[in-house]
Amino acid sequence: MEKNAFSAEALEVKETPSRLDSFIEKNTSYIKYCAYKSVGKFITESDDEYSIALSAFLEAINSYDDTKGAFSSFSQLVIKRRLLDHLRKNKHLEYELSVEPGAFEGDIDDDDQNSLSLELRSKSAEISFTKDSSLDRHEAIKDEIESISIELSLYGFGFMDLVKSSPSASKTKKACAVAIKTIIDSKDLLTKMKHSKSLPMKELVELTGISRKLLDRYRRYIIAAVLILDGDYPLLSEYMRYIKNFKQKPVFEIKNSPKISMQSEGEKCTQ
Repeated sequence: MEKNAFSAEALEVKETPSRLDSFIEKNTSYIKYCAYKSVGKFITESDDEYSIALSAFLEAINSYDDTKGAFSSFSQLVIKRRLLDHLRKNKHLEYELSVEPGAFEGDIDDDDQNSLSLELRSKSAEISFTKDSSLDRHEAIKDEIESISIELSLYGFGFMDLVKSSPSASKTKKACAVAIKTIIDSKDLLTKMKHSKSLPMKELVELTGISRKLLDRYRRYIIAAVLILDGDYPLLSEYMRYIKNFKQKPVFEIKNSPKISMQSEGEKCTQ
């Protein structure tokens, strides 16, 4: 993990809440910069985006630990995701509807204003729901891929490396699913993986009977799947529905079953 003064101070503030106000005041410009990078426009402290970014910064402090990498990267990621969530939820506000200027200057009575407000809300909702939702989904997936790529970089590989590291044979998929579920279901193994930034090979071999050779070959896929299924990646998780629905045998049954190896599947071990 990248260690620096900013990361160390964030951890200290997490443990000493009395230092929170001064930490935020010192990093106000950083929070606005992260917001600017996320939404692509200049942000002031009076903007809604700043309030959301500030709330996300606090969330980042409270959830930060040694497994999350540098605090600068982690906090920027949290801020970006919260702001993008906000923009997607309020996307209908981007559409400009033609109304009389006086409607926004107090020149109509309360009854008319209420009717106009309802009409505007109704029209905005209509535009929002009739607009093709595939674009929103595409943008959301891109956001999740960018986020998981940052996490994977801490493990020494990228998202596109998974193309060459994903299992294809049914038996191999099942073996990887067993390894993934074993880690997710064990708080100790999950913590060890996140701290060491590597697979807990010895424990997995002992618990599952899967060969070390197979685990090593598909370690990138296993690590990525664990991070996605254990993290905040709802769309990417859909592509791993097989693993989520996989019915794993109890550990003692797996351990006592024949060891799963690369040779048993006739697969060539190529990198």
